[in-house]
Amino acid sequence: MNKSEFIRQYADNLGVTIKEAEANFAAFVETLTNCLKNGEYVHISGFATFDITEKKEREGVNPKTKEKITIASCKAPNVKFSKAYKELFN
Repeated sequence: MNKSEFIRQYADNLGVTIKEAEANFAAFVETLTNCLKNGEYVHISGFATFDITEKKEREGVNPKTKEKITIASCKAPNVKFSKAYKELFN
């Protein structure tokens, strides 16, 4: 399922137009992104937690040349789904 298919199904579930569903989804993603950029931890009970993790500088290997390289430290978004949400699939 791609984004447009997801938005279409999302609109059907909400009973709104596709444009309204797109705006709703975009607002959710933008709000989540802004919170994470500000260093906030986002917890949506029964669904997931979102935060930013700091990855340390580390050694890696260039797959083409097999040359060892240093991968710079960076920040990366992290999501962990709740136990209750995971149990829906088992």
